[in-house]
Amino acid sequence: MTNVTITTLQEHKAAGEKFAVITAYDATFAGLIEDAGIEVILVGDSLGMVLQGHDSTLPTTIDEMIYHTHCVNRGCKKPLVIGDLPFGSYNTLQETMTNAAALMRAGANMVKLEGGEWLTESISAMTERGIPVCAHLGLTPQSVNSLGGFKVQGRESEQATVILDDAKRVEAAGASMLVLECVPSSLAAAISSALTIPVIGIGAGVHTDAQVLVLHDMLGLSPRLPKFVRNFMIDNPDVQNALKAYNAAVKAGEFPTLAHSFN
Repeated sequence: MTNVTITTLQEHKAAGEKFAVITAYDATFAGLIEDAGIEVILVGDSLGMVLQGHDSTLPTTIDEMIYHTHCVNRGCKKPLVIGDLPFGSYNTLQETMTNAAALMRAGANMVKLEGGEWLTESISAMTERGIPVCAHLGLTPQSVNSLGGFKVQGRESEQATVILDDAKRVEAAGASMLVLECVPSSLAAAISSALTIPVIGIGAGVHTDAQVLVLHDMLGLSPRLPKFVRNFMIDNPDVQNALKAYNAAVKAGEFPTLAHSFN
């Protein structure tokens, strides 16, 4: 695997070639992920749940995200690394720019933030200043209290239209990628077709350009696995082979299946 860039991923989309994304929070797993040939690592604020034991991502701080991005960056060279901007770290444009720049200095190649139309000014400002952006729509875990829990989004036609419109708006503002979480497969397919940027699904069916899972879920380490997760350790003797199997299944379009998707 050569060094992965935004251009690499855009070429994958244009060619109809799927790619895999996985979370990581330290150098050891970053190295294993690189060796498995997975193109993108997300240093996710999910660390608040899988590493720190919180019941949501909300307690995760920007300082913790910077620390773990440093760790991942030291463990790999070729994958594209995305750093999450955590809850409360992008309320104002100045705050967004400061914290995004800090993640980039820590080794991120791109930053991710959750939300739609209200973020377009921040997305434009970052991209204009050399900070690539991955947007995040659908189930946005940082808004779990406003959403009333971890629920599938976009099942009603009005909400689906809002998500599709927001996807077009963040792309127009300059976002280079989009994560779609827990939306019906049909909506994810429509959004992936409508956008020229790569769309990464999680609980969004097989028709997105890429898939992402939380590392601890994919390895079956989490006490309760969401519907959209497959435990790749069950059929593999070790972590390295599980990561390779996940990568291969995504690229072949064999994961997710209908059993891992929402209608």
